[in-house]
Amino acid sequence: MAKFSGLALTSLALLPAALGMTRAGVRDTVESRRLSFEKFGIGYEPNSQVTDHAAIDLDQAAIETQLALATDESFAAAKAIYQEGGYSKSYAQVKLTAPLTSNVSKGTAITGKNDDGTTINGKAYEDLTAGQSEIKIQYSTGDLLATYVDCQVGALVDPNTNGCFTNGGSVTINGADYAYTYNKDTDNNNGRTIQGFSTGAEKKMYNGCPGCPYKPYKEFFDYYGQFDYANQWVLAALDGTQTSFTKGNADFSKYTFTGRTEAVKKGTAYMNIYMYVIREFYDAIDDCQSGCINCNDDPVHAWDEGVAFYTGSSQSKLGYTLGEKRCANFKTCGTTAKDASLEGTAKINYDLMDQFHQGQYNLLVGNCVAAKDNADRIVDLMAVPLIQGTMRYAYKVDRLQGEEKEKAEGAVFAAAVLPKLNACNADDAQTVYNNMRVGAFSTNFNDVKAAFENNYKCLGIICDDIGGLWNDATDGYYVDAEPCRDRFSVANRKTSPLALGLGIAGGCVGVIALLFVGYMIKREKTGKPLFEGEAKTMA
Repeated sequence: MAKFSGLALTSLALLPAALGMTRAGVRDTVESRRLSFEKFGIGYEPNSQVTDHAAIDLDQAAIETQLALATDESFAAAKAIYQEGGYSKSYAQVKLTAPLTSNVSKGTAITGKNDDGTTINGKAYEDLTAGQSEIKIQYSTGDLLATYVDCQVGALVDPNTNGCFTNGGSVTINGADYAYTYNKDTDNNNGRTIQGFSTGAEKKMYNGCPGCPYKPYKEFFDYYGQFDYANQWVLAALDGTQTSFTKGNADFSKYTFTGRTEAVKKGTAYMNIYMYVIREFYDAIDDCQSGCINCNDDPVHAWDEGVAFYTGSSQSKLGYTLGEKRCANFKTCGTTAKDASLEGTAKINYDLMDQFHQGQYNLLVGNCVAAKDNADRIVDLMAVPLIQGTMRYAYKVDRLQGEEKEKAEGAVFAAAVLPKLNACNADDAQTVYNNMRVGAFSTNFNDVKAAFENNYKCLGIICDDIGGLWNDATDGYYVDAEPCRDRFSVANRKTSPLALGLGIAGGCVGVIALLFVGYMIKREKTGKPLFEGEAKTMA
């Protein structure tokens, strides 16, 4: 758990008085609390089940395993996993021997057996109509990341069919038994894929949502000129071909398996999944109903999904892990810039988790304006590890004789952040692209560093967020890679929306307070107010 400032703890101490509670009441309640869902990252407790969403990082891991083999066959296998999935939103495609006798609503419970005769629980993947015989049954998922589902097939090279429906048998739907046929090795698919995060972006982020177009996504579309820019990047890297963007093109025929591997595995994580994380937060805002505590379960679920896609499961290879890696390179680990170190949790992850908690709370209480501020701040912060990555590999290529691997890593980190930089200053973005693109003639670290630093205020970050590139051999910063000093006040950063969300002690309240208030909201919504008895005695 993150450390809390004295002011935050003071604010927590004030909370009982504001609610008419005794300190003993707070202590007893906190100590007796039982959490419902497994936490992500630094103490983030989802308000809904999102274990299946977090499992998308297992697709990422499976792709990386195939890429590491560096053969035409393994790249084809990686492409299949990218396009078809394997671990997230597993469902069986079965054919009923006799058609359905009545309509079945999406989510209706469906049960069957596996090869061992164990009952397998599922649900209707979509609405079904009477007379339909081909149906999709989504496997039920559990609350624990380690055991969320036991049927993982898709395009995986090593599938897990232990928890899949057996070949041929019967399923029970609304009390009626239906015989079916299917092949567990070929008819178990996935409704969520890394490719789908990009191919579905136009509808979900540009012209098919209440808040469309989402500003962060529009910046990327305006730059690349393609709605599925991330998908096109990944496919071109997998196939060794060239993209056809308006700006930011890449010709992967210049790379061997080494460079293409880096372009794929970082493209999937930091272009496809990265943008979908952002999508979930803005989707939550779209559905938020101001001032209504009982109306925002769906928005909170979408918000939880965003956090799950950022952190991943126990084998995370996503944004959270990138932050951890880069803090060890730029001496930005720890809770504050003043005490920054090379070890421990990344400050950027502390900052993001703070925004995740605040946003979840603001949605729970229907403070949609404050939650929007949280989402905007998250977008700014998520760019930090991408900028660090771009700078790190610019230095390696320019000063440390980096070869194809380092050049490719720099190219994909740059590709993941260039549109955001371009929205601030097109000339500086072009400078970074010229230095970092696939096949760049030369790379000048100082030019890349300056191009980013010129725009920190516009990007919503400060020098302390980025830090400096650390040299373990000399126990100091690399030459010319020291941390910059801000030319504008830290106070120019966006005001924390926590002040809007709570209004306690100037808005500085720790995560503990947010979790506690969220718990009270849960009790209120279930008709079991926490302090009903005390309220009567204090009236």
